[in-house]
Amino acid sequence: MKLPVIRPKHLIKILEKKGCIFKRQSGSHRIFYCPENKKIITVPMHAEDIKKGLLRSIIKELNLSVEEFINFLKKTEG
Repeated sequence: MKLPVIRPKHLIKILEKKGCIFKRQSGSHRIFYCPENKKIITVPMHAEDIKKGLLRSIIKELNLSVEEFINFLKKTEG
């Protein structure tokens, strides 16, 4: 399945819905902790969209498939 184009703020909504906790900000990067799998996820808060490789890496760290991620995306949009 094809990865969607996503903005950083929308990705943060998905992380929060998944249970990740905002820990701190370092420059233009927000650092989240996911207690479910004990992973640290860094989200760049730049003006452009999240790159496909980074998005795929974050999805993998969340232990989600692309389909599950897209379902979370649809839930946060509605």
